[in-house]
Amino acid sequence: MLLVYSGGWALPLFGEKADESASGLLRVAYLPAYALAFLLMLGRPWNMIRVAVRQPFLIILMGVVAASITWSIQPDVSIRRGFAVGCTTLSGLALAARFRWVELARVFSITFSVLIVACYIACIAFPSVGIMTELFPGAWRGLWLEKNSLGGLMALGCCLLCATALLDTSRTRLWLGFAALAIGLVIMSQSKTSLASLMLGLMALGFVWICQRGPAFAAAATWTGVTGFLLLAAFIVFASDVFFGILGKDATLTGRTQIWEAAFRQIELRPWLGYGYAAVWSDKSGWGPLAWIVHDAKFTPQHAHNSWIEQLVGMGVVGLTAWGFFYLQTLATALIAVFHNRGAMLAFPFLIVFTLVSLTESIAVVYNDFRWAVFVALAAKLAFSDRAQDAT
Repeated sequence: MLLVYSGGWALPLFGEKADESASGLLRVAYLPAYALAFLLMLGRPWNMIRVAVRQPFLIILMGVVAASITWSIQPDVSIRRGFAVGCTTLSGLALAARFRWVELARVFSITFSVLIVACYIACIAFPSVGIMTELFPGAWRGLWLEKNSLGGLMALGCCLLCATALLDTSRTRLWLGFAALAIGLVIMSQSKTSLASLMLGLMALGFVWICQRGPAFAAAATWTGVTGFLLLAAFIVFASDVFFGILGKDATLTGRTQIWEAAFRQIELRPWLGYGYAAVWSDKSGWGPLAWIVHDAKFTPQHAHNSWIEQLVGMGVVGLTAWGFFYLQTLATALIAVFHNRGAMLAFPFLIVFTLVSLTESIAVVYNDFRWAVFVALAAKLAFSDRAQDAT
């Protein structure tokens, strides 16, 4: 199921420019993942209910997605993609209902191990597929269209693999070996942002490990973490040019600020409800919000390149509020888990990397997306402990 959501099969099967005739095949390819999710749900129906009721803000968020069909500028698109994101979300909940922390870690790590091996095969044996030749010649992209996709996913994968090495002690060397291979893919992708995400994720994992060594270690690590965060924030604010230079970005974040400014102009016209879930970026009418965004930004973006602005565009303040409360609930439970739940080794680093990436990419509430399925699974598992799962 997770391998299907990874989308790593699309580039090898359909190439860089899948035409409209292939789009139907692309949608059908996700049906097995939906079916597997429903099978998982049927296997533990009572646990599924218990997991779902612990996520009230997620339920509200999915309700807003469904309701946005009524005001969408493309109702048929919002219906189709709303169903897809609903199934993706159910997949994450089903994983949390089915697996304990160690088992869930193994599921994620096995998935990433398969993807890592496939990426090395694509890049070494089939360089025309796995290596970019136009925009960033020589940069590895693995099974995806862009190098940043490879780098971002492998940064998450490395953090999850290292966490699994700590949780699944019988296979520590195996998971650390795949983590090293994931680091190699991040480096070969030439994505500095992904490398920075990886470093922060590993630091977050180290923070959790130290905090769970005892109260004294937890206090020292917390003060060190808070101080480091404040210093980093000050560095970004007062030396932004140097910070962007380190990441290889300009002040516009490779044109992202132009997209944001253009998107906000359209958001001001429909601030409360937006234009419908996932309806803006495929609008070909020539007079809708996308046309104006293209006009103002001077190029055609594929999404908002910011998870928070994405919710405003599609579902307005209502949708952004629902997503914000769900995110804050997840963040709060993760912070609490840092000091007493070993599952935090899996969840907290992922959440740190996800948060950073969400500022420049649209990865929240995304249909047929591996990262959203994992985020939902970890968010639900944080509120549904192994002890609660066993008390069936």
